[in-house]
Amino acid sequence: MNPIRRPLIAGNWKMNAGGQDGCALADAVAKAVKEYDQVDVLVSPPFTALAAVAHVLDENKSKVAIAAQNMHAEPSGAFTGEISSSMLKESGASWVILGHSERRQLFGETDEMVARKVASAMAAGLRPIACVGETLDQRDAEATL
Repeated sequence: MNPIRRPLIAGNWKMNAGGQDGCALADAVAKAVKEYDQVDVLVSPPFTALAAVAHVLDENKSKVAIAAQNMHAEPSGAFTGEISSSMLKESGASWVILGHSERRQLFGETDEMVARKVASAMAAGLRPIACVGETLDQRDAEATL
């Protein structure tokens, strides 16, 4: 029997709403989707707001999930400025966005790098969202399907 696919609405906050604004936004999202049970919803705040947003959502007894915007493929080590899967989980994230077009374009992430991150996320019990899109120029030129 095929599992029923549920719609997922994911809001990537990018480099916005990293402090109190993030808590207010999370509270508003939680209240807005409280009555909806046919769709899964997740928010993806910046790293600096993960734990605070998780707290707000817990206080609201919300079903809204939390995704991190990236992670390192290694579980620990000397990787200044990076974040591990266990750190994400401790902050309240249950999902992680990997291979976003901006990460690929601005930081040179490759399919191989993203594959390592996806495998690491899954091994740690995080649900990865593996991005496989195109650039805006490619999309505008209808260069990809």
